[in-house]
Amino acid sequence: MTSIEVKIETGPAAEALERAAQVLSDDQPLLRAIGTGLVEVTRDRFASGTDPQGQPWAPLNPLYAATKRGPGILRESGMRGGLMASITFDTAPGELRVGTNKVYGAVHQFGGTILPKAKRALAFRIGGEFVMARSVTLPARPFLGIGPEDEEMILDVTEGVIERALDSGSATR
Repeated sequence: MTSIEVKIETGPAAEALERAAQVLSDDQPLLRAIGTGLVEVTRDRFASGTDPQGQPWAPLNPLYAATKRGPGILRESGMRGGLMASITFDTAPGELRVGTNKVYGAVHQFGGTILPKAKRALAFRIGGEFVMARSVTLPARPFLGIGPEDEEMILDVTEGVIERALDSGSATR
């Protein structure tokens, strides 16, 4: 009788799979790494003036643009606490949220019409002129969201976290 004996060493592979499972069982380090990347790319959109899909934001009203302070759309000079600086992230188990705590962020993200609360008209200066208007409509200029390049970044970060865990022999790196 002839027999063949095959012995497969699964030790290193099993250890690597265990390290990967440990990394994925606590999603917070991965979500924080992705959150950091998403904050960065979201802030980059303010410099490029584009939405998550790469489309340019609606241009400024020419009267407003003539006297606007600051380097671009949705940016003001000297505003440390402005919209761009307010972009941050928060995590919870299984969740990652990227956004702003600025109340005016939503009207810039989604667009909207501003109406007077107590008066018959809004009163403001634009282009050096005093204006009264029954409403002002702001176009949507989306700065939050996930575009194709962001998806690539998320995949790269995820792969990097798993690769480091597999290569290092430690799930804490």
